[in-house]
Amino acid sequence: MKLTISKSELQKGLTRIQSVVEKRNTMPILANALLDASNKKSKTLTLAATDLEVGIRGSHPANIETAGKITVSAKKLYEIVRELPDEKIALAVTDNAYVEIRCGRAQFTLAGNAADEYPTLPNFSAGKTAPVQALFLSEMIDRTMYAASADETRYNLNGVYFEQLKDAGKVRMVATDGHRLAIVDRMLGSELAGLKPGVIIPRKGLAELKRLLDEEDDSDVELGFEGNSGLVRRGDVTLVMRLIEGEFPNYQQVIPKETSIHLTVVVETLSRALRRVALLSAERSRAIKFELSDGQLRLSSNNPDLGDAQEELDVDYAGEPITVAFNSRYLMDALNSVKAKEVRLAFKDATSPAQLIPTDDDDALAVVMPMRV
Repeated sequence: MKLTISKSELQKGLTRIQSVVEKRNTMPILANALLDASNKKSKTLTLAATDLEVGIRGSHPANIETAGKITVSAKKLYEIVRELPDEKIALAVTDNAYVEIRCGRAQFTLAGNAADEYPTLPNFSAGKTAPVQALFLSEMIDRTMYAASADETRYNLNGVYFEQLKDAGKVRMVATDGHRLAIVDRMLGSELAGLKPGVIIPRKGLAELKRLLDEEDDSDVELGFEGNSGLVRRGDVTLVMRLIEGEFPNYQQVIPKETSIHLTVVVETLSRALRRVALLSAERSRAIKFELSDGQLRLSSNNPDLGDAQEELDVDYAGEPITVAFNSRYLMDALNSVKAKEVRLAFKDATSPAQLIPTDDDDALAVVMPMRV
């Protein structure tokens, strides 16, 4: 393999794959990036990386003199390219599987491995993807991913559940870790292959998808599901995710059916008060007490080793006094995700889950479980 490529193109591709590369050394070759210039006519260098859970590949314009492919350390190649001057970079593979890197008067030789040993990323059948607005998909991830569980023993909760609703063209994302729940519905406009029974997209796959979507937010992406894989294609970049195999719990059981206590709060006002009062909450529980009375919400926290804090807010409430406690971090995550000026806070009593619904979006919902006070 012998080629030249602009520094900006090579650095962009290498930057994109850094978070995908396997870092645990379970399979040493997964710490490598695949450099594929085997198709001389395409005039592109394909960069790919995978950890067997998530894979990404992108094509970049290059002047190919000799076709070929090789794998090299993704991290080390990125560090080298990042420090090179902004000039054309020449890459050449030697007979003993080393990669020579030349740029200006700088020269490096980096050990490589045969490309035959590198795992191949799956390709989807024709017609298995549908166009989706990048901005719309990015927003859905924003509003749900925070609630996915990080507990690896609960593998079926380690991602976001994505399903097609009965309403034509409408989809839903749901995430929960057992303490909180996040739901958002959006009109997709077209049906996605493989989505009807619902799929669970892993956290890492969603994080990579979010990065890809946010590179440009004004265009469509191709999205589809086949077998146990999800695929996203945007221009010359393809992202493949291995879906979580397992059954997502019946999340409908967690959503309160009856709520008798309702109040509307300004998100920024409540968030700031929560942050202040949480400074003296117990380190482990992060508990904050909500005391509702006529026209007033009193927030308080207590840490036996440090002290206590309290703050009062004026609210539109005229019901019976009630006291309930929540984990402040869970509540702040939910408030930060709603992307609204105001939310409706609703619950039945001190032991029932609380709903947070943006006042400008009835198709989004967060649920936070209460704590014992």
